Amino acid sequence: MTTPEYLTGNKEAIRQFIDQYDVFLFDCDGVLWSGDHLFPGVVDTLDLLRKKNKQVVFVTNNSTKSRQDYRKKLESMGIPATVEEVFGSSYSASIYISRILPQHHPQLKQKNKVFIVGEAGIETELDSEGIPHIGGTDPAYRRDVTPEDYKLLASGDPSVLDPDVGVVLMGLDFHFNYLKMCYAYHYIKRGALFLATNTDSTLPSAGALFPGAGSISAPLVKMLGGQEPMAFGKPNQAMMDAIEGKFQFDRSKACMIGDRANTDIKFGLEGKLGGTLGVLTGVATKEEFLEGDTRPHYYVDKLSDLLEGVEA
Repeated sequence: MTTPEYLTGNKEAIRQFIDQYDVFLFDCDGVLWSGDHLFPGVVDTLDLLRKKNKQVVFVTNNSTKSRQDYRKKLESMGIPATVEEVFGSSYSASIYISRILPQHHPQLKQKNKVFIVGEAGIETELDSEGIPHIGGTDPAYRRDVTPEDYKLLASGDPSVLDPDVGVVLMGLDFHFNYLKMCYAYHYIKRGALFLATNTDSTLPSAGALFPGAGSISAPLVKMLGGQEPMAFGKPNQAMMDAIEGKFQFDRSKACMIGDRANTDIKFGLEGKLGGTLGVLTGVATKEEFLEGDTRPHYYVDKLSDLLEGVEA
């Protein structure tokens, strides 16, 4: 296993690094910011890449926000961004469902409706691809189960179980309940594909951990005898396929930049991108990048070290 090249302080190596890639995929938290703190030099670094006509893509596992929501978050942190530059797990799933899945599952051309367990971000992105959906934020699913529900679901009554549903898509749902779990299970048992925006087990917030999207789909995995959903967040390659489907780039000319070896760097390596760059402002340590099982091609102390490549 090769040792990553340390770029910080090596102006010529940084120039060569930047010049050899056309597309840069960025993780956000731990790379661009931590919590509400934007790292120094991030805006200038992104500006440098854009001035060199590089494609910048922000890749996030957050399924609760649409691309428009995430663009607003980026801009609130002082980072100029367009909706087209944002690629979240909800949008990834939407692209995959609309453009890729029907090629392998022809039945989805007829049964093309999605049952959502998740928040408005998923609904917005499915709408952007023209995909019909039910569930999600609909208040009709935010209630207790009744004895009548059991009877109708058990019999597959079409007044309850929409026969056009061909996909169950699960993400982080702040209103998850027993009724939604029942619907998701019965749709899957009747042939719907089991998908998840991402399977992150935890959600970091306010200095502590809370249930993540993976904790929402976990009960279904248990009910289905261990059947795991197809997931779209990093490091799953369905997300990379969706990104490539959207931007149509040469993978050998693309680089993934992140702070986690087991998600960001693994995502780039398994996606056979031309490069991966680890930064030491987030989760991973220098030792992990140098000695771990998943190693980036390059690493820097912080993202803004790339600015050294333009200095005289």
